[in-house]
Amino acid sequence: MTPETRAERSAAAMWASDRASQALGMRIAAIGPGTATLTMPVRDDFLNGHGICHGGYIFLLADSAFAFACNSYNQLVVAQENTITFLSPGRAGELLTAHAQEQHLAGRSGVYDITVTGADGRKVALMRGLSRQVQGQHFTEDSE
Repeated sequence: MTPETRAERSAAAMWASDRASQALGMRIAAIGPGTATLTMPVRDDFLNGHGICHGGYIFLLADSAFAFACNSYNQLVVAQENTITFLSPGRAGELLTAHAQEQHLAGRSGVYDITVTGADGRKVALMRGLSRQVQGQHFTEDSE
């Protein structure tokens, strides 16, 4: 099995039970070994009292991209630490994109950088995630 196929199968197994990301309208735009890109539309019910999307929903998108990237090797991986900086708000009707990229993977620990961008390409948030592998897999290598 190629690394790309393994990443796709891991993402499919995770996505099948990820009702939270699905309910928020997220979609997997791209997946590969150590990388993932997810999108999410900014709905009116995501807006705060200032009429913008800032904070929690943006974190959820970044964290989901991080999760799919660090779980792309068919190993069960959880977040150990996340640090996020919010740079600009999301706007109603806008499609946000979160791209997660592995920076370092050694043993059971990984480091990932996640960039969330707005529809116009501006940076909305930057996040660094540290991951930790736990026991288990998303699917068995011989499963169809």
